[in-house]
Amino acid sequence: QVQLVESGGGLVQPGGSLRLSCAASGRTFSSYLVGWFRQSPGKERDFVAASSWSGTNTYYTDSVKGRFTISRDNAKNTVYLQMNSLKPEDTAVYYCAAAFLGSNWSSRLGYNYWGQGTQVTVSS
Repeated sequence: QVQLVESGGGLVQPGGSLRLSCAASGRTFSSYLVGWFRQSPGKERDFVAASSWSGTNTYYTDSVKGRFTISRDNAKNTVYLQMNSLKPEDTAVYYCAAAFLGSNWSSRLGYNYWGQGTQVTVSS
């Protein structure tokens, strides 16, 4: 079992930045694919970014490329999502997800552990 707890969400103006954190407990985190997804009211939960086990490979949805950066510190069992140049359309609940030895990085079905989510609101 892996428990995931997100933090760092909040209200930010357009063009601003936020850094989300996902703290994991329960197992050796370095063997887990970790991803970030987001969900707006009335919409599906969509892929945002993912990091391979070692952090060597990262993946992003097109709409956040060049603005968001995923990173991980396996020694601290923590994954981060640095979000810059935020736009109103980035407003959503952001979820951290993990999969042991996972490889299906862009699909919700590729993850079997989820956090409770953290709200990000981009508004002036």
